[in-house]
Amino acid sequence: MLPGIAGICLYMLVVSLFGAIGVFQGRFGDRAGRFAVLAVCSMVLVGVFGLLRMRRWGWALVTGGTLVLSAMYAFMSHAIHNPGMLVMAALDLCMFLYLVRTEVRDRLR
Repeated sequence: MLPGIAGICLYMLVVSLFGAIGVFQGRFGDRAGRFAVLAVCSMVLVGVFGLLRMRRWGWALVTGGTLVLSAMYAFMSHAIHNPGMLVMAALDLCMFLYLVRTEVRDRLR
């Protein structure tokens, strides 16, 4: 396993768990927003365990999750005028770009 994949899995696991905790504590405004965040967090959580086993479906879920989270953080930065969210968006975008490299895709089963 590549060391970057382990780091990405650990990061995405923490982000999805904090998102799920936020949903259950009611930190997201409306009902549709809560379900959307919970759906993305669940998708990423399942994908992390698939990616740790080096499965193609796990890679696809985590890659999609990093792209969705990057877009979500960029939108949240614009909506609540918090430039710190752009750092998270850039970090997720870097993880996406790492995951789509041919070296990473060639190691998957």
